Formats: sequence, structure tokens, C-alpha cells
Amino acid sequence: MVSFESLKSEYERNWADLEIRPSRLGDANGVARKAINGKATYQQIERLTGVPWYFAALCHYRESNFDFDTYLGNGETLHRVTTIVPKGRGPFTTFVDGAVDAFRIENFIGAHDWGIARMLFRLEAFNGFGYHSKGCNSPYLYGGSTLYGPPEARAGKFVRDHVFDSNHVDSQLGTAVILHAMMSLDSSITLDGSPQFAGRTEPEDDAASTIVLMQQALNKLGANPPLVEDGISGPKTGAAVSQFQQQNGLRDTGLLDGATVAALTRATQAGGSVQSGDLSKILKRLEDLAHLLRPSAGGVTPGTTTPGNTLPATNDPINLFERLFSLINKTAPVPGPVSPTNPAPVDQLKQVVDLLSTLLNKDGKPVLGQVNGALGETIGKLLDGKKTALGIGGSVLTALLSSVTASPNAGGIAGLLGTIVSAVPGLSQFAMPISLALAAWGVLGKFEKWAQGTAPPPKPTT
Repeated sequence: MVSFESLKSEYERNWADLEIRPSRLGDANGVARKAINGKATYQQIERLTGVPWYFAALCHYRESNFDFDTYLGNGETLHRVTTIVPKGRGPFTTFVDGAVDAFRIENFIGAHDWGIARMLFRLEAFNGFGYHSKGCNSPYLYGGSTLYGPPEARAGKFVRDHVFDSNHVDSQLGTAVILHAMMSLDSSITLDGSPQFAGRTEPEDDAASTIVLMQQALNKLGANPPLVEDGISGPKTGAAVSQFQQQNGLRDTGLLDGATVAALTRATQAGGSVQSGDLSKILKRLEDLAHLLRPSAGGVTPGTTTPGNTLPATNDPINLFERLFSLINKTAPVPGPVSPTNPAPVDQLKQVVDLLSTLLNKDGKPVLGQVNGALGETIGKLLDGKKTALGIGGSVLTALLSSVTASPNAGGIAGLLGTIVSAVPGLSQFAMPISLALAAWGVLGKFEKWAQGTAPPPKPTT
């Protein structure tokens, strides 16, 4: 696994030794001026995310050569849903909206260390660490400097996947070179070099161990080309994740979201295929619930199911859970418009199905027994009668927190919520599916009690 600590001293040494080649100084200054011209926009992103404006500028150069009509995550247009990793993002109203989404995906929101070594590590991670094994500095960082290319240093470039040409000199300017030029033109750029909180791990460090396990799982399942198990979710890992999602009916994003991690884990345990437990009874209960509560054409809710009005058979849990979600959502509406950074309900529900199947199944067979006793005599009893309320409350709270943007200068409730959001990067990715699963579990538990005749009698009305 590639670790920041193992490369930190190399980045610091290279930065101290970096010199822009005289023949490229004019080009570097020209690119630096373009970056500085967009400073006001990049500072908006910094205020919303905590990511330094000059780092945002370097990412923007890398992805789309400073085109403000593009999505910072991959350079595609802002005005359509993205089709390359990360897929399914947008459309976005402004460049800033898209940039905030991209930095959230990369786990940069909540990061504290923006010293030069950590920035160079993050920038190189976008392109991969393969140059280290070739004894060559990455042109992605150092192109146009004396640290890359003859006569002072070695040349070389990966001209395509796994093909390294040691004689090829990359003509593109590196991001470290551009940052060096920016600092000579804008004295406000200062690099602290030490994290705000010493000893605190950064978000990408926390995610690295999980990413390594998923890369190992993808390799075990036959990823082609095989992935370097480095703990970095780069372009090749994203492509392999996308292929797995397509093959297993998951939302194709190329991102290691909760549903994909669960499905990959089950696939490796099951020997290569995702096995689903027998959910027929649960699905039938959900279908009955949807039928009983679905308004008829005349606006009247039917009360019973007649033998002559049988429901069409279906094995699509997503459709059924989506109906259930719509019923829950009518009970507890979430104020405000749906943000493009929040997955659509059907995507969250797909995660619910996978997480439920992973948490509540063993060896491909359901272990629920009674729905209300799914977690045994301890936690099961503790949650008895509380699951639906907790699930709906958690879903509403998660949606509200996910719509809050971290702001270190905010006060009152906004400051408190912003602190929570910044402290828990990717909050909705895991919390929302679990909350929805808890709500669904509670509803199913009510049906089980009704079926067994153990439900408490309705309270008398006066």
C-alpha cells in the first residue's frame, strides 16, 4: 500500500530542489496567471470546503485547462449527468457546486494538512504512483522542471496502461511547476507544511485500508487489467468498480459507495457472484403495503385486496422499496430542494437492499427468523417498538446535515451543523441507507406482529 509517510520526505526534498527550466518559464508563468485570474471563484470553493484555492486551481488546470463550464471531478460539461468516473454526477448549476461535489467524493472536505508534501501526494494520486517503481519523477508533478528529463534527470512516460517508454519526455507542465510559478506571482500563497492538528489522520488515510481490501477483492474477481493494491481510488480502480457495478445491477458510478463495498464483500465470500437471500415473504408484505396504501384512480385508498384483484408478481426489491420510501417520505417530508450531490431515492434504496442483505444474511440464507428478533435477545429487544421512528428520524436528520455546507466562520446552529458535517466526511453515503433500512425493518416488524396477533391493540379514541 502506498502511504503518505513513506513519500513525505521525497516530496519535501523535491520541492526544495525544484527549478523551472528557463525554456519553460514563460509557459509556466502564463498558466499561473490563468490560475490566479480565477482566484475569486476558487476562493468561493475554499470557503465552502476548506480546500485551499490554489489547490482547486491546480485540479482545474489538470482536468479541463481552466474551463469554468466543466465538472471539476472529470472535466465533463456541467450541464449533463457525467458519463465517465465519477459517473452519474450533476447536472450542476455552477462550477462551484460541481467542485464541492468533486472534493466531497475525494474525501478532501474535513482535511487539515495542506502542506506542500500532502498536496503533492494528493495531486500525484490522481494520476497514479507508477513512476516511483521506474526510478523516474512523475511528469504529472515535475514536467517542465530540472527534476524531470535530461540532462539533469531521467525521462519516461506511461504512454498507455502498463507501458512505460523510458525515452519519452512529457511536454506538459507539471502541477508542482505551476504552483511554483503561482507563488512567484502571488505573495498571498503560503504553504504551512504542517497539519492544523498534529497527529490527526487525514480522510484519505482513513479510507485507504478499505480501498486496499476492495482492490484485492476486484483482483480476486478478475479485474482486467489487474489493479495495484495501493489504497488509492484512482482511474483504474474506478474503471474496475464501474465494471463490477454494471455486472451486478448496481448503480454505475465507479465509486466505492456502501452498496458496492457490501456487494464486493459478498461476491468474494460467495466465490465470485453476488447471492441474494430469499426475500419473497418480505417482498410480498411490501407489495401488500403498497397496494393497501396506494391511492386509486378516484383518489380513494382501497382497504382490502380481493381475490379477483391479484397483484402482478415481481422480484424487483428496488421497485418495492422505492414505493415504501415514498410512503415514509409522505409522513416525514424533507424541506428544501433535492441537491444534486445527494443520491436519488432509488439509489439510496438500492444501497438499503444490499446493506440489508449483507447485514441480515449468512451464507446466502436469511437468518432473520422473526423480523423483530433479527438481532437476537439483546439489541433486538432494545430496539423493539423504536425502529421505525429511529429510521425516519435518522433519515430526516441525515438529509438535513447533508445539505449543510461546512463553514468555520458560521455561528449558532449553522456553525454546529457545519462542524458535524466536516467531522464526518461522506455522511449521507452510509448513514442514509442505514436509516432507511431501519425504517423498513420497523415497518416489516409491524406487519409481523399483526400477522402473529401480537401487536398492541389500538389506543381508544375519544
